[in-house]
Amino acid sequence: MLRLIKYLFYLALLGGIALVGYAYIGPFLGADFSAPKEDITQTVVLPLDTDSPGSSGGE
Repeated sequence: MLRLIKYLFYLALLGGIALVGYAYIGPFLGADFSAPKEDITQTVVLPLDTDSPGSSGGE
């Protein structure tokens, strides 16, 4: 049982090293990891009613 856990640990460690290696070497192999760049605008309408209950009014 301990041998199985040891091999699973080595496999996870090797997988982590492979993942980090792919992150560094991937752009040279043609993989594009950059986030898509797109401007997003949205209008925001703020209520200006100060007579409503619940507004502190600065008092």
